[in-house]
Amino acid sequence: MPERIENESTRVAKLLDAQAKAVELFDAITERGLIRPGAQEKQVSNEIRDLASEMFGTTKFWHKRIVRSGINTLQPYRENPPNRTIADDDIVFCDFGPIFEQWEADFGRTFVLGEDPIKHRLRDALPTVFDAGRAHFEAHPDITGDQLYARVVELAEEAGWEFGGSIAGHLVGEFPHEKIAGEEIGSYIAPGSDQQMRRDDRSGRRCHWILEIHLVDRRRGIGGFHEELLDL
Repeated sequence: MPERIENESTRVAKLLDAQAKAVELFDAITERGLIRPGAQEKQVSNEIRDLASEMFGTTKFWHKRIVRSGINTLQPYRENPPNRTIADDDIVFCDFGPIFEQWEADFGRTFVLGEDPIKHRLRDALPTVFDAGRAHFEAHPDITGDQLYARVVELAEEAGWEFGGSIAGHLVGEFPHEKIAGEEIGSYIAPGSDQQMRRDDRSGRRCHWILEIHLVDRRRGIGGFHEELLDL
C-alpha cells in the first residue's frame, strides 16, 4: 500500500506539472500575439507546435491540434472544418494535448479579437461554467460521467448558451493515452457513461479526468472552449 500511495502521488504531481507547462505555453501564445487577424488556423497551429518545442522540447501531441475561428468554433472535436483565415473581430479557440515527459496535458482556451460584447461575454462565461461543473463534481462523490454531462448541459443553458459537445471530458494520464474508442464509453463524461467517475482503472490506478466546456451560439455562428484537469 505505501508503494501505491507513493506512485499515485507521483502521478498526480506529473499531471499537475504537465498542466502547469500547458498554462505557460498558452500564456506565451498571448504574449507573442500568435492569435491574430490574417493568419490561417493551420498556420497558427503549426506556430504553437513550434513554440512548444522551443519552450519545452515537446514534439508529440496525443490528439490532433485544434485552432478554430469564427464559424468553425461551432464544430466539436471530431469534426474537421476547412482551414480558415482569422478575421479582425473573430472569436478563436485552441485545444492542444501536448506530452511533457510522457505525461499528457489537455488544455483549451478562447481568445477574442476586437470588442464585440457578445463574444467577450461568451469567452468570460466559459470558466464560470467550468467552475460550476467542477463544484458539482466535488459535491457528488458517486457521480457518473452521464450525470456530470447532464449537469454541465444544464449549466450551459442556465448561463444563456447551448452546450456544443457530445462529451464534456475524458480520462487523462500517462502517454500513450488509453484508447477511448466509442465502445469505451466509461472513459468519457458523456451520455451512457454509467460508471462512477471516482474509481480505479483496469490497471488499478486512480482515474483522473479532464473537463471540457464547449459553449455555442448557433444563431450568431460563434462558440468557445475551455478545458483542463477536473479532479486535481
